[in-house]
Amino acid sequence: MRRRSVLLAAGAAALAGPPAGRASAASAGPLVDHTTAVVLNGSTYVELSSRVGALAPLTTGTILVTFRTTSHNDAMTLISASDPAVPSSNLTLNLSGGALQFSVRQKGAVLLNFMTRTRYDDGRQHTVAITVGSVGTRLYAGGQAVFDTASRAFFGSVSPLTALTALTLGANRDSDHPSGEWFFTGTVERAAVWDRVLDAGELVARCPRPVAADHGRISTMLNSNTPATWVLTGDSITHGALHTNGWRSYPEHWTERVRWELGKPKNRDFVVDSGVSGATSAELVAYFTERVAAFSPKVVSIMIGTNDIATAGLGLEKYRANLVSLVRSVRALPGSPAVILQAPNPVDPARWPGRVALSGYARVMGEVAAQEKAVFVDHYNDWLTGNGGQVPLSLLSDGMHPNERGHHRIALKMIRDLQVFDTGSRVCTLSIP
Repeated sequence: MRRRSVLLAAGAAALAGPPAGRASAASAGPLVDHTTAVVLNGSTYVELSSRVGALAPLTTGTILVTFRTTSHNDAMTLISASDPAVPSSNLTLNLSGGALQFSVRQKGAVLLNFMTRTRYDDGRQHTVAITVGSVGTRLYAGGQAVFDTASRAFFGSVSPLTALTALTLGANRDSDHPSGEWFFTGTVERAAVWDRVLDAGELVARCPRPVAADHGRISTMLNSNTPATWVLTGDSITHGALHTNGWRSYPEHWTERVRWELGKPKNRDFVVDSGVSGATSAELVAYFTERVAAFSPKVVSIMIGTNDIATAGLGLEKYRANLVSLVRSVRALPGSPAVILQAPNPVDPARWPGRVALSGYARVMGEVAAQEKAVFVDHYNDWLTGNGGQVPLSLLSDGMHPNERGHHRIALKMIRDLQVFDTGSRVCTLSIP
């Protein structure tokens, strides 16, 4: 009980905004702004009910929450407004197995309910926002839109038939569970509600850890039911020939994760592996039409560089120029596809001394990704930091090409960075002897 008292006091102390009551006009600042970080242990919550009166009439506005968690529980509340006197009357933003879920119910009737395929239970700091306005409901993560629907429901959708009297962080209160349910485990760093729709620039400004615009576009594709074509291109590592020893390559693991495990209708997505053994960045520029453009992609992943370092005339600056050219060529295609740049894995310096400077190519790729606002998946440093700074030889077939374990490691990094990791996934939990 002492822990609960501390949290209740923290909630009251951190509130900002005008006195409770119906807002007569949209205000610049938030009506509720809880800025004291609280660690919730799965059985406690923060009480903010003194502010719920200001929110009850709202039919448009914005909810923003910054949090982090590693819990994969099926129901964990970030913020909820409810009528604890009646069953199933609430507006709730929560995590369900790591996926974001936004629901509005009125006496058991579901007015709005959607859930993402992207997941946010990786222990990183995430800032998510819900905006409800004239065009519908939109969900943002990291300052970028990741889901939208024309349907609309907000606090005011619940209040005509029930009285919203409870506002809580970390739990929902219901007549069947007046002391709380769907408890959150993790840290809530901020929770705020505005009576207006914040634009994209305002949301980015309020996001401590914004993501690249292409990251948001890829999340939108993953959360959408509209089919998308993914092109993964590069050299022999993407090609995946020979060194996988009959197991799946990383493009094949990604295919299984998206086209099967994410469920229908994502099986209507197509994943094309156009990697060619021996390719360099210069060759990919020269054959861009047949290896990328020909497939009318929505997303293009490029992993290249392992052969550049061993090819005369392809030093770091030429490599940089080729990467910039490739990114801009992708963006010039119809629909301006999203871009993922994937740094190659490190190699065994004893067996491949001519490629020991591959770290410079990984660094340049990261710089180009930042400059061009593309998604960067850094396998080079991921392999080293996961092995005490040493090249993990057990992930390599010949000291350079990833073996079956190396390809799975690449797939896992890609899956985690694009936020579709799931502990219930066979791809994500695959064990390769």
